[in-house]
Amino acid sequence: MKVEQITVFLENRSGRLADVASLLADAGVNLRAAALADAADFGILRLIVNDSEKARQVLKANGFTVSKTHVVAVAVPDKPGGLAEILTAIKHAQLNVEYMYAFVHQRGVDATIIFRFDDVDNAIVSLQKAGLRLLSGEQIYSI
Repeated sequence: MKVEQITVFLENRSGRLADVASLLADAGVNLRAAALADAADFGILRLIVNDSEKARQVLKANGFTVSKTHVVAVAVPDKPGGLAEILTAIKHAQLNVEYMYAFVHQRGVDATIIFRFDDVDNAIVSLQKAGLRLLSGEQIYSI
């Protein structure tokens, strides 16, 4: 139930985000989810794509610093309180969330929350025991 995510470190200068998007588009890599956070001198772009290895190779070949991590995708009911239910289960399991981001692919259907936990394997077991619906990488990559 692990999902591969690539992380790209971007200098804080105009056009760098467009460069990443263009390189991936030219390589035929399709974005499934993205989140961008900034620090003083750089941005951290987290991407889930349909082909993480190809994306990583293309970006590295073009001078970007790229790493691969594993995250967990959890289906969340697209209704008020859906997120609270998931976070309560995470709280009860005493899991540490390093970061999260979410996306909805169709209104009224489950949303997806991407979580990075400090212990991914333990988180997967705990979330499954709590009855949460985890999505596989293949399910996310094919959205």
